[in-house]
Amino acid sequence: MEVNLKTIFEYLYITIGSIGVAIIVWGVILTFFRLLKLEFSRFRHKSIYRERESVRHLFASYLLLALEFLIAADIILTVIHPTFEEIAILASIVAIRTVISYFLEKEISKFNVNA
Repeated sequence: MEVNLKTIFEYLYITIGSIGVAIIVWGVILTFFRLLKLEFSRFRHKSIYRERESVRHLFASYLLLALEFLIAADIILTVIHPTFEEIAILASIVAIRTVISYFLEKEISKFNVNA
């Protein structure tokens, strides 16, 4: 029973982590094409400052969502291998990602208020 539960958690870890990575890749693809479109409009002497900020914040929102999935995957990994070292690594990863998430969220909300 214990081996099966551990295997299930390992699959969950891989799946949730992969979803987080897929969200980042999807955000990069969408952002790249929107930015490319904006840059072509810049060649026609149009100002794209506000639109570029919008694209930047769109990408930040994808990063925020992906960070949540990656933190969940790290928590599951720690449940699978609950050593002191793994818990310390998880705590530092969660702290770093939380700080990044906080500032990204702050940046996004600042943009939404100004928009």
